[in-house]
Amino acid sequence: LALDAKNSCMCGHSERVAELALLLAAELGFSPEEQMKIHIGAHLHDIGKIGIPDSILNKEGKLTKEEFDLIREHPVIGDSIVGRIQAFRSIADIVRYHHERYDGKGYPDGLQGEEIPIEARIVAVADSFDAMTTIRTYRRAVSLKEALAEIVRCRATQFDPVVVDALLQLAVENKLHSMCYERNTKIA
Repeated sequence: LALDAKNSCMCGHSERVAELALLLAAELGFSPEEQMKIHIGAHLHDIGKIGIPDSILNKEGKLTKEEFDLIREHPVIGDSIVGRIQAFRSIADIVRYHHERYDGKGYPDGLQGEEIPIEARIVAVADSFDAMTTIRTYRRAVSLKEALAEIVRCRATQFDPVVVDALLQLAVENKLHSMCYERNTKIA
């Protein structure tokens, strides 16, 4: 809620990411306790954006390299915030590593594959899916079909193949339509 109040463009983003991350965790067979950890971590994944200037978060045009470098600090800022709260220490890795890539080209630490906690790999897919299927100030929302195609294209490079497969299974089961801007989109 604090992040939504700071940046209206992100309104509801964390809630949608948390909902999808929870579905993915259940699809992957995580225990109820593990699912709750992932759900809370997904809610807080972008909390570090509180430390990013509004002028950058709300910018309508393309970010400069310097501005993008500042945005890339939000996982570390978030880790610092969440890690200070005893009850949330177990989810700090989700916050810190949700922008790591399966191929090691992510940030902030350049982890790859299994080095990235599975919880963060789940949130990464949920985060990207919501970002693509939601209108942003700088671009339109893409359809469910387009978002799935992009996530599949990035399978084993940006995203964990196992998590991508779970997302595709959710699509087959028609569990993703309510999470897209274009709610009446058919997979075809």
